[in-house]
Amino acid sequence: MSWAQAILLARSLSRGWAGVRGAALKGAPISQVSPLALRGLHGSAATHSSDPSLVPRPPEPTRRPAKVQALHEELFGQAAGGEREKASFVKAVQDFTRHNVHRRGHVDFIYLALRKMRQYGVERDLAVYNLLLDIFPKEVFRPRNIIQRIFLHYPRQQECGIAVLEQMENHGVMPNQETEFLLIQIFGRKSYPMLKFLRMRLWFSRFKNVNPFPLPRDLPQDPVDLATLGLRHMEPDLSARVTTYQMPLANDSIGALDPNQPHIVGIQSPEQQAALARHSPARPIFVEGPFSLWLRDKCVYYHILRADLLPPEEREIEEIPEEWNLYYPMQLDLDYGRSAWDDYTFDINEGKRGEGQNSGGAQAETAHLPHRPRESMGTYLVPP
Repeated sequence: MSWAQAILLARSLSRGWAGVRGAALKGAPISQVSPLALRGLHGSAATHSSDPSLVPRPPEPTRRPAKVQALHEELFGQAAGGEREKASFVKAVQDFTRHNVHRRGHVDFIYLALRKMRQYGVERDLAVYNLLLDIFPKEVFRPRNIIQRIFLHYPRQQECGIAVLEQMENHGVMPNQETEFLLIQIFGRKSYPMLKFLRMRLWFSRFKNVNPFPLPRDLPQDPVDLATLGLRHMEPDLSARVTTYQMPLANDSIGALDPNQPHIVGIQSPEQQAALARHSPARPIFVEGPFSLWLRDKCVYYHILRADLLPPEEREIEEIPEEWNLYYPMQLDLDYGRSAWDDYTFDINEGKRGEGQNSGGAQAETAHLPHRPRESMGTYLVPP
């Protein structure tokens, strides 16, 4: 053995015995000795012991971490009575601001609150949106110089503020002066949330009453009433009549998942009722659909009852009474005096050849008939 090998052997033995002796002095068993200390003993020329306590145990398999609850999820627990309403939502926001003075994690909390608003029924409440904007720290995210104004200063916070305004826009909530004051305090006038606010204030005021067929803000929850509202919204004839065909539920259907009674809601104008009464039972009637109709965030489906038009030889020409005829009045009294300059001659060939005339000079007669392959006989809404 050379002197270099002797030095390395002595150094490894000293390290191994030092680790074992330190563990013995501390009262720990030899099995808990670090593998680094035992490596010097095993790598030496000394005799290996067959004691299993000196052999290091294999590492235990890592356990999968438990599912971590979402941050601030406990603040949005249900109320004592199990009801989720505006008061419990406002209490959760106030608890966050009360216990978190420095507003740490306010961005995550605002995103969580935006997702929870529909469950609490406050997605159209302007005061709640202003309460969420009030969570942001004031005078912190405002740009101080031109460099900060050019670049997106505090981008995560500005994106969170834009998300609040976008959810207001999706639910048709118009921001007010309090919203503007909060945005100026938080982000300043030269910021993207403030630009979003200015655009909302401009276009909301212009498109507020642009819809000629407005809908109520709160739609009825009853499917029959919702179907009636949709049919009234579609039919332009005010004299149309709505008919509801509804069947009672069976006795064994109490407590079912869908307690709605099967129903069909239809609407017909007097002209459609007369056309259906004149229709021959030998000719078929077609049911076309379903077609979708959106009433704000709810979708209903309707069908149309149609029939083919009668051939021209089977159509009955309805005579219009003289008192109703606007083209041929019953009496026309025109007393105009003639003078010496009036021309009593008329030549049909003097007219210039133009649109609506054929090569012989006689004007071609064209019948402009509406392109309606089928005749409407009513509209019916059937639940899916």
